[in-house]
Amino acid sequence: MKKLLILFVVFGVFTCQKKEQKTPKIESSCFKEKKFDLYQLSEMASLMEQMYAYNLQIKNRIVKGDTIGKFPDFFNKIYTAKFTDVTDKDPFFDKKAMAYIAAQKLIYSDSENVKKHFNEGVTACITCHEGKCGGPIPKIKKLFIK
Repeated sequence: MKKLLILFVVFGVFTCQKKEQKTPKIESSCFKEKKFDLYQLSEMASLMEQMYAYNLQIKNRIVKGDTIGKFPDFFNKIYTAKFTDVTDKDPFFDKKAMAYIAAQKLIYSDSENVKKHFNEGVTACITCHEGKCGGPIPKIKKLFIK
């Protein structure tokens, strides 16, 4: 009986011992600290986002037949806002910016043709983006009043 008891104790000690698990060695280069830079919109990109949001509101007001107020002066920042890539500010952009502002001003000065002028403003946006940065064109097209 003693032998059986000793056998159980010895068996219990060996089975209860924590087995050392082998873990694979991982290169320390896998855990290099990475820094994340938050994307900062340029002044121009931020302005264009503001103009889009404003035009979306104006579109809704035109569709409802509401008054639209006066030309927003902040649109004129298009001439001075800083680009992400400074080389994008060139004669092509300046010409297109002037056409865009002219189209926008017509929206507020000719209430009988407001829908037509609004759509011309959207077209002016698209025309510029076709020559510079085409990415936002599908978003801009959503501004058209049908």
